Amino acid sequence: MRLNEAVKRGVYAQKLLLTNLGVLRFSHSSRFELAKKLAATLGGKRLLDYGCGDGTFLGSNVGSFERGVGVEIDHLLVNENAQRFSAEPTIGFQHTSDIVKEPNESFDTIFCMEVLEHIAPENLDGILSLLHRLLAKDGTLVVSVPIEVGPSILAKQAYRAYAGRNIVDYQHRERYTVREMVKSVLARATTTLDRPVYRVEFSDGSPNVHCGHKGFNWRALRERLAQRLEVRETQFSPLPYVGSLINSQAWFLCSRRPGDEAQVQPRRTGSDTPSYEERQKTSLQ
Repeated sequence: MRLNEAVKRGVYAQKLLLTNLGVLRFSHSSRFELAKKLAATLGGKRLLDYGCGDGTFLGSNVGSFERGVGVEIDHLLVNENAQRFSAEPTIGFQHTSDIVKEPNESFDTIFCMEVLEHIAPENLDGILSLLHRLLAKDGTLVVSVPIEVGPSILAKQAYRAYAGRNIVDYQHRERYTVREMVKSVLARATTTLDRPVYRVEFSDGSPNVHCGHKGFNWRALRERLAQRLEVRETQFSPLPYVGSLINSQAWFLCSRRPGDEAQVQPRRTGSDTPSYEERQKTSLQ
């Protein structure tokens, strides 16, 4: 994956896309390559990257949209992104408290990658309502989440233990009991898995409530999305032809249903979405 200089200076690119750990680099590079392909295919004038992190996706896809907006909950990260990409007039960054002020159906394409698994269960409906409201009638919502159930969780936990030798964040990975691991491997869409919820504070004292990867069920999320939107396609990466069996991420391409009106307003702002920093600390893949 070719990265421009502004992207290379980002924390995410330095930690995961330019790492010497080949499996980690392959998994994350493949995810961004698929996202880039989808962005080019879907087109649209306005693109929203909800939970944009350090702006890697937007910065790598200039030209696929007329205007790209990245959203994060960390004020410091929003400002840092704006400065790092200041030479690119088609990219802008907003705080989560600002994006909720946007009118209904503001974006032709919305990407929400590796974010929804970190939303505390009590806050998920609010985020899904917001994304539904902001999506244009003929637009597409692209969601990617990690696969943390089935055989993949065994391989992921083993690799996380190995990566912990080189990456500090992996040393704080979530642990599983034997019972929890068996239940995760055998999980179906209706399986209830325990999800630890972490309650911390930002530097300004505001609450930051979030989850890691443990207990996240991509099949259950797909069912939740289907309650609001038409999930017209499910894809997997980095090995698209083997389904969910040994893959790292699941992707959902969602559309508004005919006659659907975006009348649902978001219930909350800021603290619904965990920070980029917390998402990195609790859930590197």
